[in-house]
Amino acid sequence: MDDLLRLDDRLNVDQRLIRDTVRSFVADRVLPHVGDWFEEATFPARELAPALGSLGLLGMHLEGYGCAGTDAVSYGVACRELEAGDSGLRSFVSVQGSLAMFPIWRYGSDEQKEEWLPRMAAGEAIGCFGLTEPDHGSDPASMRTYAKKDGSDWILNGAKMWITNGSIADVAVVWAQTDEGVRGFVVPTSTPGFSAPEIHKKLSLRASVTSSLYFDDLRLPASAVLPGVTGLKGPLSCLSEARFGIIWGVVGAARACLEAAVDYAKTRIQFDKPIGAFQLTQEKLAWMYVGAAQAGLTALHLGELKDSGRLEPRQISFGKLANVRAALDIARQARTILGGNGITLEYPVIRHMNNLESVLTYEGTQEIHTLVLGEALTGLAAYR
Repeated sequence: MDDLLRLDDRLNVDQRLIRDTVRSFVADRVLPHVGDWFEEATFPARELAPALGSLGLLGMHLEGYGCAGTDAVSYGVACRELEAGDSGLRSFVSVQGSLAMFPIWRYGSDEQKEEWLPRMAAGEAIGCFGLTEPDHGSDPASMRTYAKKDGSDWILNGAKMWITNGSIADVAVVWAQTDEGVRGFVVPTSTPGFSAPEIHKKLSLRASVTSSLYFDDLRLPASAVLPGVTGLKGPLSCLSEARFGIIWGVVGAARACLEAAVDYAKTRIQFDKPIGAFQLTQEKLAWMYVGAAQAGLTALHLGELKDSGRLEPRQISFGKLANVRAALDIARQARTILGGNGITLEYPVIRHMNNLESVLTYEGTQEIHTLVLGEALTGLAAYR
């Protein structure tokens, strides 16, 4: 499908190479199988992780320790191409790089960095991020998971929920209340007292591993604490990194749905002509393209702001809110163009549509991002 606004003309040579490399990987390694993964509720993380690592996609926006050290737009472009395959694939890469590797890279000790980051960048070790709890999603300040000092050790108790990669992870970055405030802990998942049962019966993000985490008198040494941060600033900064990837990723999901709808409209014959020749269908397609292109412009602009060091959390909220809603609207419209075929996994539309229902909620619900923008406009917080 033509890039009518020529947005990718603004990418440099390296960014286009990343685009083409990731797009080819998705076409070869993901698209032939992802419908089956979705139907069977499986995700071959151990098989894909080393391949993703060899392409430099894990922690790609971080410097050193085997990470690629790319700019923000390059990371965004990679997320776009990954999510054009499936939101679960982009989620895996986002969680690994932005939620598990980033806090170790930004706030960890030299020993923590040396122990985990090279292996995670190579896809030899998988990470997860434990913040959301069964009773506390949008209000992480009220988390109940608690770490208490016992001599020089820490004893961790509590639970987390909706954790991507949880039951396949080798290491979990867990956030807990302490007498000192919220602290982050680097938790090897082999530690006694750690368990991570997988969550089943999902109808969204089925090609993704989602788990609960439980900590039962889990004993950690003092060296497990992330020394560089105390308070909610730590986990919230990680979420900002991951949300940036979502802003770009959903543009890929929207593009995949739009391309499927255009192809179908040109070949599906009704009343002796392709349905793409009807004015109502063309109106749908035109507005779908407008929404996808505007989302792409938003992602590119925010990427350029991030690369110049000027990106603010409220701008990330704008992008996450606007782009996910646009992508979901495009997926729903694409489903109507495909008619009954739109609900089958022979086409990507229903898979993307169901996935985007989760993306709308995770990494900050649309309501929370709406309130972030409301506070930016009025100066009045409306969270409580």
